[in-house]
Amino acid sequence: MSSALAIAGVTAVLRDLLNDGLINHDATAALGVSITVSIGPPDRVISANGGSESTQLNLFMYHVTPNTGWRNESLPSRDSSGRQRLTNAPLALNLHYLISAHAKEDLHGDILLGYAMQFLHERPALSREAIRKALNPSPQINGEALTPTMKALADSGLESQIEQIKITPEYLSTEEISKLWTATQSHLRPAAVYMASVVLIEAKEPAHTALPVLTRGPVIKPKLDQSTWYERGIVVEPDLVPPLPMLEAVIPAEKQPAAQVDKPIELHGHHLDAKPGTTRKVRLVNDRFKVDQNIDATDPPPLPKISASSILFSIPAEFPVGIYSVSALLQSPDQNDVRGTNRLAMILVPTITNMSPSSVSNGVTLRIEFAPRLFAGQEAVLVLGQQEFLPQIPATYPTAALDFVIEDAPVSPNPGLLVRLRIDGFESPIIDRTATPSVFFDKRITVT
Repeated sequence: MSSALAIAGVTAVLRDLLNDGLINHDATAALGVSITVSIGPPDRVISANGGSESTQLNLFMYHVTPNTGWRNESLPSRDSSGRQRLTNAPLALNLHYLISAHAKEDLHGDILLGYAMQFLHERPALSREAIRKALNPSPQINGEALTPTMKALADSGLESQIEQIKITPEYLSTEEISKLWTATQSHLRPAAVYMASVVLIEAKEPAHTALPVLTRGPVIKPKLDQSTWYERGIVVEPDLVPPLPMLEAVIPAEKQPAAQVDKPIELHGHHLDAKPGTTRKVRLVNDRFKVDQNIDATDPPPLPKISASSILFSIPAEFPVGIYSVSALLQSPDQNDVRGTNRLAMILVPTITNMSPSSVSNGVTLRIEFAPRLFAGQEAVLVLGQQEFLPQIPATYPTAALDFVIEDAPVSPNPGLLVRLRIDGFESPIIDRTATPSVFFDKRITVT
């Protein structure tokens, strides 16, 4: 693959090839003047004799577009968390060039453009040898050493990229070519448009590499021939249910839509290995706070026994409020490898543990204790009835209590205003969904 210098490398190679084409066709003798090939915007084509236009070709890369064929060729460059680099996916680009002919004498511009178009028609692709020759010339050119820019382009890796660069003519309408010359603030000249495709730019960063496959299943020795070993191969189970451990749902406690700390959470699925002695762990990942921990899925009373279709666990209080991905890690006693399930999303919300005092008036400070703790960077809001209150800034983080100054709160009717704590947009539970019909929890504050 090429480096970021490949774009400039293509321009340098095209200029060198156009120069060679004019020399090989003896264009100087045909026109009777010296000819140069410049690169840059057309408005910068300035003659050396102060006013008259010199005879030259100008090469200008005016546009870059993504190559649709190579855009989705590789796997994603990073995993879902964005932290682990999986591949160095190439940046595939098409380069669009405007070749214009500038001359003072009549017909010189047309002749120059004809030479350029004929040369590019006969060479529709940039060969690796041509790229190498253009970017790695002899150390001395006209007695002068190479510029630092040309030395850098020699290391672009353009000649070794997997895809060959092809030169294709493009045909723009009168309106499109008019807009192009207007944008460059130049006078219209004989011109042709070409596309160079494809340039592959790839980073060279360390990535995650998978191990090679050793065997397709366990190696088995037949009973009849003890000297021959063979692979078990792929096992086919004709069933609509995949024969792999898989999670289907995360079910929080007490029919709540979100999880709470220290309350049982059920992972429902299939093939969750209920063999005696199977080690079960639950993996919780939160990318924002860089949480990636495994929790033992044990059976502390009074939780029911774990089955092959469900796993029960609880979240400790040190985990912050937020969105987590949940998966199960299973290891049977007769296996050395740990089998992981798919990942499901789970939301951990705060739980109010204490409020003091229970009756307040305007200007009184209300203290709310909750779990899990509030970490630096998280935002907390107290919702009292339908009115929100911001907390006083805590002295240290993380904290399990916040103070709120109740000001301009309306007098609450009996039995009081419902209290909710919102952290990063996730509110503490306020509805008892185990009751029929559902009722509000008795978490209220009386405002006098």
